[in-house]
This record gives sequence, structure tokens and C-alpha cells, in this order.
Amino acid sequence: MATGKDQKPKIGGTKMINLEISAEIKGIKYKPFLCKELKTFDFTNIDVALNEEPSFKLRIDDKNEIAVSWWVSPKRTRSYPYARVYDTLAFPCKRVTIIPVMKDEGADGDRDFLQWDTVSLMSLLGIYVIISYYFDASKNPKFKNKITNQKFDINHIKSEITGLVFYQSDALHWNLSQLDKVGEIAKLALKHYKLISQKCGVKMHSPKPVEKRINRIRESKEKFMEESRKLAEKAQKRERVTKQPKENLSGIKAALTIKNYLGGVYHFTCDEVEIHDNELYLIEGKHSREKKLPSLDDIKDGLLRMVVFTNLENVRIGEKEYRPVSILKLTTAKDFDLKRLENSEIRELIQKLKKEARENRFRLLINNTFID
Repeated sequence: MATGKDQKPKIGGTKMINLEISAEIKGIKYKPFLCKELKTFDFTNIDVALNEEPSFKLRIDDKNEIAVSWWVSPKRTRSYPYARVYDTLAFPCKRVTIIPVMKDEGADGDRDFLQWDTVSLMSLLGIYVIISYYFDASKNPKFKNKITNQKFDINHIKSEITGLVFYQSDALHWNLSQLDKVGEIAKLALKHYKLISQKCGVKMHSPKPVEKRINRIRESKEKFMEESRKLAEKAQKRERVTKQPKENLSGIKAALTIKNYLGGVYHFTCDEVEIHDNELYLIEGKHSREKKLPSLDDIKDGLLRMVVFTNLENVRIGEKEYRPVSILKLTTAKDFDLKRLENSEIRELIQKLKKEARENRFRLLINNTFID
């Protein structure tokens, strides 16, 4: 297995605060190699599919199929939703992801809300979002006030998919139209959580903060539209002037503002950024505390970021343009030895990662060693 220890990133240099990067995306080109094979379900059996598979193909009729993923919770750190979306990337037609507007597990559990950034990333990737809600659930026997086995409203999802199949515009416009419905969908979610509470005898969280959350999404959408209109006319004006960075910045988080060909503006954060001469390292990191690689879902989560990073153009800090170098960084506990891998599945995984990195022009870094 070829490695490049002499090419590992330099560590050190002057750290900077509030590093801001701007970039453009004119289109998404990416060839994945780690997508699982998707099972196919008929449209009439979508309820079965949502019970059995995190990602699947849905046969609408003899001529139309879509690839579908769904989120257990609107919070991206739960149940690896990015990995589910990644598994649909090899599908050549429309790719759809279903996200609950909120998920309330009951007073003894968590409550998560949809975030603007989630829909924003899906739009940038060309993924059509269906914002839905949970319709039914059962009591969690381990807790007094907690529910489990939450089910989407299948009729609502079927209705949205039917409208989407023949939708001719891009994912961004569809997703913006979905956000127009977010208040109505949130009300339906609250209505059904009240019914679930009564059925299961479980106390839910207070409904009062929900309206504030919905207003934040609405405000974010309006801000997005306003910024998009401004950027369509002229380049974005920065609120502060960034000092000229010095070489070899290491381990610095950075704000990344991306403009797409439609004039949409997207705000992200890079895990780590390093500057080496005229190259800007954009690093997405995944870590395992054990003597093995991060989980496959963790890796796919990181690869979804590579889809964005590898398609960036006109990457700048202030007025200075840099050549972006996208890096997927996998770290493990000590004593992990790449040269002594005996597990054939891990060896095969690394080979596929190397192939995906070469095909899509990003770099694979494992414990400070580039794998080429």
C-alpha cells in the first residue's frame, strides 16, 4: 500500500481568528465508490421501505424511479443521515431525502428541529428535500415520558413525491418551496404529538418554542434570498477585512461561503484549514477512539463533504485566490498500523477510498500519512 509520509501537512505557523473563505460552485461532478446497492420498492410499498431501509429506490411507475433516503431526526449528528444521502449519489435520476420538521421523543428524551443549513446543503448537492412529520409512535417501555418507533405520515409523503416526480425545476427551487410550507408542517407535527401524548400517556415537550424555531427558518430563507439577489448583481462585500494569512496554518476552523450558478449563497464551516504557499487545504476530519478506522457511516458522512469541496472554484481569502486541496482525514487511537492490516474488509475499504479519492481529486489522510 503506497503512502506519502514525506507529504504530510506541515504543522505550525501563525494561527488566525475568523478566517473566512469564499468560493463558487458551477455544478456538481462526483463519482462515488462506496454506495451500497439499493433495494427497489414499489410506490405503494413506501411504508415498508421506510421501515426496512435507510436508503432505497422507489419505482413510481414503469418509466419513473427515484432514489430515497430519510432522516430519523432533523439533527445531522443522529443516525448518520449524510451517509444515507451518500448512498443515493450513484443513482442517475432524482435523489430525494425525507426530513422530519422536528422530532420530539417526549419529556424524558430529546427534541430536535430542522435547521436551515441542512436544507441548504441538500440544495447545493442537488438533493430534493421533502419536509414531513411524525404521525404515530408507541410508548418507550424504559421511560415514563418517552416514545419510540415514530412513523411518518405516509399519505403526506406520497402526495409530495407525486408532485415531485414531474417537477421540472432544480432542487434549490423545490426546497425553497418546501420551506414555504414549514409552518404548516410544524403545526401538523404538534397536532400529532398531542395525539400521541394522549394515546401513550406520555408527557411531551412544551410547544411554545416551536414557533420561534420556525421563524428562524423563515428568517434564514429571507436572508438567503436577499443575499442571493445581491450576489447576483455584484461580488459579496465582506464585513471585515481579513489580515493576509501566513503559511502553514494548522487546525483552524474556517467559515466557507459558497455561491452557486443560480446566485444562491451557502454558509458552511471547515473542520480544519491549512495554507501551504498557494494551496488551501480544506480538511474534513473523522476520528475513532479505537485502534481501527472510523465507522463506514462516519466515512460516508465525510465523503459527502468531499462532494462539495472537490467542486469548488475561485476559492479566495480576501482578495487572494488559492488552489483548493480537499482532504478526508481519518484518525485513530495509537498503534493503528496500516502496514499490518489483516482484516480483508478494511483493506478493501481503503482500496475503494483510494479509488474514490483519485477519481474525484481529493486526498486521503490517515493518521498524518497521505494514502496514494
